Amino acid sequence: MLKAIQEGRPQEAEGLLPAVYSELRKIAAARMAREAPGHTLQPTALVHEAWMRMFGNDEQRFQGRAHFFAAAAEAMRRILVESARRRWSLKRGGGAQHVELQESQIFQPMPSDELLAVDEALDLSAAKDPTAADLVKLKYFVGMNMEEAAAALGLSLRNAERIWAYARAWLRRKVMDVSG
Repeated sequence: MLKAIQEGRPQEAEGLLPAVYSELRKIAAARMAREAPGHTLQPTALVHEAWMRMFGNDEQRFQGRAHFFAAAAEAMRRILVESARRRWSLKRGGGAQHVELQESQIFQPMPSDELLAVDEALDLSAAKDPTAADLVKLKYFVGMNMEEAAAALGLSLRNAERIWAYARAWLRRKVMDVSG
């Protein structure tokens, strides 16, 4: 189906959303479960918004399954970050202090200010090491476990674990710089 989209045959690719919807919905639900209480965005809305961003222009090309899910992770990340920015704008009582991201908090609800600090650090990481940034996005924003993320990126589990250790330490240091 991705190949049909790439070759410009949208009529053959109409089955893509139904084919991946349940997996995207599961990813969104897992991500939303880690959001702070009071978050108004629902998993279904997150999937639909990500889909619209991914296919809103006719120029979208995917080189395969891993690239497709990396694009979905990026779209979901941007949506959640934009939502966090809206919640923390001065108009809505922003100005909260940044707090250091602890490893134990990665799978717990995260306040918007921490999400913004992680996002900023992740953008810096993407410029330095795109593979490490993609791995963080898949684990942190999509909620994949290490085996799933490694498979999605075409990495061996051992290599993914090595990259994760590096990326986690690098991000921790950068988040402290951004929030400090």
